[in-house]
Amino acid sequence: MNAIFKVFRYTSLIAIFCSLIGSLILFGVGGWETYEALKIIMHQDAPNHLEHMNFSNAATTYILKALDTFLIALVLIIFAKGIYNLFISNKNAKTDPVLDWINIPNIGHLKNTLAEVIIVILFVIFLEIIFENLNNLKWEFTILPISILILALALKFLRMKEKK
Repeated sequence: MNAIFKVFRYTSLIAIFCSLIGSLILFGVGGWETYEALKIIMHQDAPNHLEHMNFSNAATTYILKALDTFLIALVLIIFAKGIYNLFISNKNAKTDPVLDWINIPNIGHLKNTLAEVIIVILFVIFLEIIFENLNNLKWEFTILPISILILALALKFLRMKEKK
């Protein structure tokens, strides 16, 4: 039975490769959004869907979208490395110092790391929404920061529980 699990663990390569491909795609999208911001700055003209903003605010909106996209791309890399460490790699082998910052000792650590980054991504999305609707703020926009706060508190309480 143990031999079956040793072979079956390599199916996690599907998640690893798909995460890395998705990460490459998102880095390209983030680069494109940065290019769009540069175009706005060079032409000093906001695109039609952001015409209510001046060109610098429109460029900032694209930069925030690029930041969000790059963060998600990095999450996919962290996820891929974490899955690789947990299911594929030889635990006795010396780790690569270049990727040492993505040290994932167990699945709980991977989940906590992903939860932290998701909270940051949600915060960046909130900033995007507020920045795009600066002249038309509504009380409904408070739903996202309240949700972010609840998620952050839940993560904090889970960590407190783990320490006990």
